[in-house]
Amino acid sequence: MIKLGISIGDLNGIGSEIVLKTFDDSRMLDFCTPIIFASSKILNFLKKHYQLSMHFQGIDHPSNAIDGKVNVVNVWKENVNINFGEEDLKIGNYAFRSLEAAANALKKDEIDVLVTAPINKATIQSEKFNFPGHTDYLAQELGGESLMFMITDNLKVGLLTDHVALKDIASVITPELIEKKIKTIQKTLKQDFRVQKPRIAVLGINPHSGDNGVIGKEDEEILKPTIQKIRDKGDLVFGPYSADSFFGSKNYKNFDAVVASYHDQGLIPFKTLSFGMGVNFTAGLKKVRTSPDHGTAFEIAGKNEANINSFKEAVFKAIEIYKAREEYKGLTENPLKKQGRKI
Repeated sequence: MIKLGISIGDLNGIGSEIVLKTFDDSRMLDFCTPIIFASSKILNFLKKHYQLSMHFQGIDHPSNAIDGKVNVVNVWKENVNINFGEEDLKIGNYAFRSLEAAANALKKDEIDVLVTAPINKATIQSEKFNFPGHTDYLAQELGGESLMFMITDNLKVGLLTDHVALKDIASVITPELIEKKIKTIQKTLKQDFRVQKPRIAVLGINPHSGDNGVIGKEDEEILKPTIQKIRDKGDLVFGPYSADSFFGSKNYKNFDAVVASYHDQGLIPFKTLSFGMGVNFTAGLKKVRTSPDHGTAFEIAGKNEANINSFKEAVFKAIEIYKAREEYKGLTENPLKKQGRKI
């Protein structure tokens, strides 16, 4: 059974609600063994608050997890004061402690995959966590070329830049960055999604992809020659496409993945088309990590109103990607190493 680790996120948000409600359905235990990194004490309080009937198995280490149970690694044992909907540095510290413990377990192969509940990017900041979000922290901890990859069964959007200020976008995008990100997307489509010859579309940096240099020169001088260089190698990479009409025209359906130049260019259409069913997958890491496509939703926290669909999809996608990656490793492994040389 796949051991699925879960970091609890910001306890003042909806993270704990979507985690607990997902595994309140005992059928979910047929797919994985959930291991939540938090505290049995706080989760029992939250279970009562949301009027759930589930039971927890408190454990001291992921190796003690029991299949068919919802396991909780007690990262802390002290009481925690929860004030739903409020930003709180103390609560941010618990979010980090949960994430840190889960990431360490993933590094040591004590869990197979990690699903992260939403954090508050302001309150989690500390000397140990000085990052714009999960992606950069996990890239440091787990290794690899990380890339934010928003996915559904029918739409996959990767980003050249994620949490970068709009005024800095053009200076950050270089031929080297474009080649690196596209290479990461190609690899993840092959090993994680079973796409043998990926077709990838790239969106322009400027409106109308610069209109042949009339609206900015970045598309003409950086994107177009880099895309052509990649295509000359035989890879199916196309663009740049004008972002304003690409999704409305349904052109995205002709590709296995779309590369957006910056955060909102990719995430606004993705969430418009898929909100509540999308998953944030950190492509390029040596381990599998997914999360729901939304944040802490402080405005509805504690009100028993949160939709669990995206978190549940994140669980299923983590399991699917893990299995696909294991299959890919088996198919591409050197047969001489696997079977030994016969004399």
